[in-house]
Amino acid sequence: MRVAIAEDSVLLREGLARLLVDAGFDVLARCGDADELLRVLRSLLPDIVIVDIRLPPTHTDEGLRAAVRIRADHPGVGVLVLSQYVESGLAMKLLADSAEGVGYLLKDRISDVPDFLEAVKRVAAGGSAIDPTIVSTLLSRRRSDDPLAALTPREREVLELMAAGNSNQGIADRLVITLRAVEKYVSSIFGKLGIPATGSESRRVLAVLLFLRS
Repeated sequence: MRVAIAEDSVLLREGLARLLVDAGFDVLARCGDADELLRVLRSLLPDIVIVDIRLPPTHTDEGLRAAVRIRADHPGVGVLVLSQYVESGLAMKLLADSAEGVGYLLKDRISDVPDFLEAVKRVAAGGSAIDPTIVSTLLSRRRSDDPLAALTPREREVLELMAAGNSNQGIADRLVITLRAVEKYVSSIFGKLGIPATGSESRRVLAVLLFLRS
């Protein structure tokens, strides 16, 4: 699996590259800014790019803008954005059109190496990976009609795992319950939140996140 990295911190960039190489990934490029990453994509086409949301020269949203452009110009390339802090508004900009082949993780998540590598593989394969902390932040927000109040504690737990990009089987494994039980919870959640059930895992993640953000 081919990867390009854009991160201005040399230590983090090289650390990521070493971690990925040791796990069997082919690191095609190690870029220090968004412009360099976009230049690389003109000649090399990785399976996924891992990009810091804040890159030189202003360290505001250069990485995010590059990620959005890559999704528009190279829809077959997965995009995994890394951030130091919870920035749910910027996350939703990345997810505006689709959650397929996109991830948004906090940098602290890299320390959980198996989960991080699984997220990279999932995004590269067209799935999604949203940081649980960002999902929790969205879940904690109150809307005027408070639709989440209708969910049971177990349904909220399933919703959080679902919004983070877990499949029904993945949720079943994490909660140590049957797949059939998860399917019933998911159906109930969609019914209570008024979200059409869809067979696409990444699209349902987007539906949930957009609902929670509104």
